Amino acid sequence: MLDLVAKKLFLTKGVGVADDKLTSFEFALRQAGIAGTNIVLISSIFPPNAKLIPRKDGLKLIKPGQILFTIYSRNQTNEANRLVSASVGIAQPKDRSKYGYLSEYDAFGKNERESGDYAEDIAAQMLASSLGIPFDI
Repeated sequence: MLDLVAKKLFLTKGVGVADDKLTSFEFALRQAGIAGTNIVLISSIFPPNAKLIPRKDGLKLIKPGQILFTIYSRNQTNEANRLVSASVGIAQPKDRSKYGYLSEYDAFGKNERESGDYAEDIAAQMLASSLGIPFDI
């Protein structure tokens, strides 16, 4: 049986600006270093025993044309000077043999820090609820 459980994960980011959504997304993927892959969006589980590795190490593992399973957040606007943000938050249990969560969040009018903090809160809330621990964002 094919083992598709990730052993290593890394975070990356990119921004793309163009006249159309598809081209701006391509430019963001290029800046993120993953444009040469076939991206498959997956749900938000941080696998048990998986390691979060540095971006530069993760990018070295990617091959052109590879199917790349991703969890990503994305936001777009066609309004000049509109503040947009998109972020992925991570929450892992102390016992790394258990799974954790990644959460996607996007917003208008929030900066990078605000969006990132909220994404982490969402991931922490999902993890806490799976462990039966109360958590209030």
